[in-house]
Amino acid sequence: MNFKQLHQQEHALLIANVWDVPSAQQAQELGFQAIGTSSAAIAATFGYEDGEAMAFSTLCFVVERITSQVSLPLTVDLEAGYSEDPLVIVEHIKQLAALGVVGINIEDSSVSIEESLVNSNESMQASERVLVDAETFSLTLKTVKQMLNDEQIDIFVNVRTDPFLLGTQDALTQTLTRIALYESAGADGIFIPCITERTDIETCVQSTSLPINVMCMPQLTNFDALADFGVKRISMGSFVFERGLKQHKASLTEVLSKKSFTPVFSI
Repeated sequence: MNFKQLHQQEHALLIANVWDVPSAQQAQELGFQAIGTSSAAIAATFGYEDGEAMAFSTLCFVVERITSQVSLPLTVDLEAGYSEDPLVIVEHIKQLAALGVVGINIEDSSVSIEESLVNSNESMQASERVLVDAETFSLTLKTVKQMLNDEQIDIFVNVRTDPFLLGTQDALTQTLTRIALYESAGADGIFIPCITERTDIETCVQSTSLPINVMCMPQLTNFDALADFGVKRISMGSFVFERGLKQHKASLTEVLSKKSFTPVFSI
């Protein structure tokens, strides 16, 4: 079953979001059908904020290490494409495809990056995330898809739309408008992070023939119920990574408080 077919199963495809080789290997050992990178987790690992503050070459380095060690289908979070130019976005996708990547996420919001000087070394700081114009983004997406098709690059383009993530007042209306535009532009799937209400999810599912992807949230129901709503893909974002960091901090705290390494070896 190829990656596209995994989005047409009776149960929703559960994506394990990973950030390095060990996390990807664990997902494979546990029997996940596919994995996806978390841009936020990878950025944090290298000391960057999410939002393309990290160089695309660094992302490629991580992807190459994962694909060289793990055989699961890998989809990569390309954020906003690391460019507004469709030609550059396509080149980025081609580089990822050459590394064995079978899918990408591309999002319709962007984080402006500000340059600052810290200790005479140039660094990048992320600022506010905002939705990009839906018509403009759909035209970019259409061009990207046409170019990929022309070059016979078979890669699943999952389009992330962010009205719910950003908490816009008319999130559902904006999401439905964007879904229609992106489907017309050639998207292979739609990702709606932070959508949680059953009625909203079902309305989005019924508005399109494309598979709908939701992301884990505290209010989100169980996987079986999501499949009943029509959801075809579920992902984890950076939440598992963030929980791991909390557990790491808790372990170090125990070592300090007990003045012993016993907590490190306890189950």
